[in-house]
Amino acid sequence: MSDQTRSMESFWMPFTGNRAFKKNPRLVERAEGMFYTTPDGREVLDMVAGLWCCNAGHGHPRIIRAIQEQAAEMDYAPHFNFGHPAAYELAETLTGLTPDSINHVFYTNSGSESVDTALKIALAYQKERGQAARTRLVGRERGYHGVGFGGISVGGIQNNRMQFSNSLIPGVDHLPHTHLLDQNAFTRGTPEHGIELADQLENILDLHHPSTVAAVIVEPVAGSAGVLIPPKGYLKRLREICDRHDILLIFDEVITGFGRLGDNFASQVFEVSPDIITTAKGLTSGTVPMGAVFVSDKIYAEFMSKPGGSIELFHGYTYSAHPLAVAACKATQQVYADEGLFQRAAEMAGVFEDALHSLKGEPHVIDIRNYGLMGAVEMQPIEGQPGARGMDLLQKTFDAGLMVRITGDTIAFSPPLIMEESHIHQAVETLRSILKIL
Repeated sequence: MSDQTRSMESFWMPFTGNRAFKKNPRLVERAEGMFYTTPDGREVLDMVAGLWCCNAGHGHPRIIRAIQEQAAEMDYAPHFNFGHPAAYELAETLTGLTPDSINHVFYTNSGSESVDTALKIALAYQKERGQAARTRLVGRERGYHGVGFGGISVGGIQNNRMQFSNSLIPGVDHLPHTHLLDQNAFTRGTPEHGIELADQLENILDLHHPSTVAAVIVEPVAGSAGVLIPPKGYLKRLREICDRHDILLIFDEVITGFGRLGDNFASQVFEVSPDIITTAKGLTSGTVPMGAVFVSDKIYAEFMSKPGGSIELFHGYTYSAHPLAVAACKATQQVYADEGLFQRAAEMAGVFEDALHSLKGEPHVIDIRNYGLMGAVEMQPIEGQPGARGMDLLQKTFDAGLMVRITGDTIAFSPPLIMEESHIHQAVETLRSILKIL
């Protein structure tokens, strides 16, 4: 064992083949703008915004300065029976970005915490309004909702569930996924086929009876499963079915929130208003861990309608609304607004789409899909070795100065919103050259 490998053994890395990685590590130690820098001084173009999160790019001076100033002023403030004024000011700012009926926010520290918080709020809400029989939850195949027990229970990624299958929460069903490769391959934007898949929700409700279902949770665009775009009309159909049966609809916007699709939230882009929105990642542009759950007025009012001043929701986190996270979030939201980054994302989406789809016909490519500044290139798996081609490409792109995300044999893109045309060209041409030699 080399000295370098030995020094890395103490860190058990998440979602990583640790033994393989530590034999040939892909390390970065600095970041600025669109680029990471490796320990040996090579620049690596970041086309995944870190991990779907650094929407304002890396090291934005205004965000860094806000964090530094807050650390010097106050390091920590509790929010169990105490408060920090900036957390309330931020809540007003954030709820000014959400759909009109959603005006309350519960702070968390990650997307996983946001999802588990949303599920608990949904279940507690049903009980508060006298619908205690509504305990069932509905997720979707290939959905990713973090790694809490609630999130992996409603999630639909097989490997995330397998090691914990005996301990998942009961009473969960799953809608079919919407990735119809044979009908929708190489679609630009929303696919034409698949709206009828939303109607499968009626079958689930018929099986258990609608009066037993508390909430449905979906990602408007499924990110971690490989950028799966909702078919035309699909999300609106889900909303209609939930309304018809008095069921809450939760949008997991941990990835799609804060500019990724060219607006504040995917719910605004697709013109579908959920009852609850989960967020994290772009909330602080990845600088300080933070999440947030936005809830509708009717949900909040139900909890606040009871007499007395006792605790309404027995839930929370030590680091909810941590002062450094609040400072980072306030500065990030100001940067987004002042620099027009959401509008920039909308304007760059067409250029990004054209460049990505220029890879059609390259070796191994079986699908290309995109929406906003999310995109994916799906490759044909090597027979009997699913994921092997993807891992080979991940290493080759890094060696060539490009960072992408791999899900099995699908290459995912989610670049920082500050991206320029030159970055798109560099990324696509680098990928093209590597596809030819895989």
